Parts: sequence; structure tokens; C-alpha cells
Amino acid sequence: MFRKTYLEVDLNALKSNIREIRKNFSDYKYYFGVVKANAYGAGIYCVNAMIEAGINYLAVSSLEEALAVREINKDAPVLVMEPICFEGLETASKNNITVTVDNADYFDKMLASGIKIKFHIKVDCGMNRFGLTDKNAVKHIYDNANENVRLEGVFTQLSSGAGERYKKQLNLFTERTSLIDLSAVEIVHIDRSLTLEQHEKQDFANGVRLGIVMYGFSKMPPAISKKRKIFNKLTGKKPPEPSVLCLKNVISFYSEVLEIKKIAAGESAGYGGMFDSKNDTLIAVMPYGFADFSLIGKTYVYIGSKKREIVVNYMDVTSAIVDESVKPGDKVEIFGSNITPRVASRLANANVYKLITSVTNRVPRVYKDGENITEVKY
Repeated sequence: MFRKTYLEVDLNALKSNIREIRKNFSDYKYYFGVVKANAYGAGIYCVNAMIEAGINYLAVSSLEEALAVREINKDAPVLVMEPICFEGLETASKNNITVTVDNADYFDKMLASGIKIKFHIKVDCGMNRFGLTDKNAVKHIYDNANENVRLEGVFTQLSSGAGERYKKQLNLFTERTSLIDLSAVEIVHIDRSLTLEQHEKQDFANGVRLGIVMYGFSKMPPAISKKRKIFNKLTGKKPPEPSVLCLKNVISFYSEVLEIKKIAAGESAGYGGMFDSKNDTLIAVMPYGFADFSLIGKTYVYIGSKKREIVVNYMDVTSAIVDESVKPGDKVEIFGSNITPRVASRLANANVYKLITSVTNRVPRVYKDGENITEVKY
């Protein structure tokens, strides 16, 4: 690595999170590791660590992503959760990739093709994105699947995991699968990271899809502090139930100080004078910009365990106000242990999904697995 800007992925933390999830939610048979969007920005390289920790099925959004997984792991089951073009079925079959079916005509065409393939039926329960809404179409596919075009699973995507909306979605799933025998289906998966902790497991489900939660983010808040408990008692507010999961942060983003520039009072920095210096000022120039991190903004970074205000953003460079204690070569934390991803996402007016996937593939991923360090450029 010549430019010291990189995304660090802690594989031990990733494995710890998966084991923690499996320990607290042990009633499932299938634990899907969702690795779409280059494993939520962490990089496909981490799939073998996931499997080591207990993930026994992988899930992606496209055939291209499934083929990227196959470059890393030839054997793990992989489900493409969105429908693929018919021309891609033969490639999926050759690479032992499971596909999603949400259209009866598409299914009939699959049957007639003679291609040998596994598939999951997707049912739409209110997302109005992909999935079947006609229970007769679900039954048609269920009844006509065979040894060559083999039905392996049924699933849905819940838009909410609690309250009346959740109940409505669950009722829709039950109604739209009412003409088939769910107990005879090998895999039924409806829950995902952000619904896992919000309700009891459904008896008919034996699979769960783990995405953002593997990387250290729970839908439920962490254990409530003593100060917060006192505040709730005084105000009469009922706090949300804390998460049962003890998760670790997996993804951190770092750069370095490349140069220190002295700006005299009255001078400016950046195109068009992005920053006008009212006093003599030192700024650190760091080798990352919006071509590396699309959610970059004028917030702050950590250098030398102190907050440093960002004043200039370029495509390739960012500058922040510093003092004389900061030197070229000092490590810069964009997000990590001091600026947690949740804090960084709030500063960027985004959610953590957008934050961690906004680090572009021109940034190398550095994988830490104990003492072993592996750098991967995507």
C-alpha cells in the first residue's frame, strides 16, 4: 500500500458477532450471511471467516455478486435474492448458484429450458419490490417443481419487524402460502438483521438472513446507562428494550497526514476559497476525498486522539485544522473507535448502510485476523 488510506475489517470481531447471534438465536437451522454490495463494503474476502463462525448459506443481490463469491469460495451455498435475467440461468446452474423465482411465466420457461437449478420462491408481503402476491401462482410453482428445477426455499422481505405493520405482513405471508405445505419446504426464511430481535421466531421458519448485524449494528439499542435510567424515571418515559446482543465494531476507516500547510490570516484554501482563514492556521492535508468516500463532509476526523475540524474536501484530498502536535505520517481516523460508524452516519445525515457502502472500491480493504494481515484491492 503506497497511499495510506484504507478500510480496516476486523475478522475476529466479525466472527465474534456471528457466534454471539447464533448463541442468542439458536433455534434456526440456516444462517444466511448477506454479502451483497461487496459484503456491505467490507469486501467479499470475508466470506470464509463468516463460514468459519457459523454462516451456512450466503446471499447476494445479483448473479455478478454470486460469481464474485465463487472466486473466494467454490462450495458454500449462494442465493441470488433478486430475479436474474433468463440468459443468466445456465451460468448460475454451472456455478451451483441458487436463484429466486417470483413470476409464474418465468418459472414455466425455466421448466421448459431443461436447465438443472435450485430456486427459492419469493413472496411479496408489502414491500412491493419483488415477490409473488397470488397464492395460486405460488401453488403452481410449488406443484410443478421437480428434481431438475428444484424448489429449495420460500422467503419474503419484511419492511417492519414490530407492531401492526409486522402482523399485517405476517398475515399476508401466511395467506399467500396457504395453498402449499410450508413444512415440506427445506428452507423458509422471513427474518433479517433488523427484525431478528423484535419478535419471537415463527414456527414455520428455519432460516434467518444476517446482514448489517454481522458488522456490529443491532436494531435494538445497547444496554441502557445508569444516567439514562434516571432520566427515564424522572420523565416517565418507557425505554425500548435493550439488545440481547453484545456486538463489536467490524469496520473502521483510516488515512494519514500527508502534509502540514501553514495558512496566514486572510489567506484561503481550496477551490474558490472553500476555507477563509481569519487567523494564522495549520491544516493537515490527508490523501482521501469524495472519490474514496462519497459521504464525506465538513465534519471532523480524529488525529492524535483529538477531534479535528474538516475545512476542505476535494476529489482526492481532505484538509482539517490541526495544531503543532500533529505531524506528517500521523494516523487519521475517519470512523472507527473514536468516531463510531453510528456517529459518523449521523454526521453525514445518513444511515450506517449508506455510510459503510459509500467507501468506494478504490480504497483497499485490510483484513485483520489476529496477527494475520491481508490487503485486498477490489
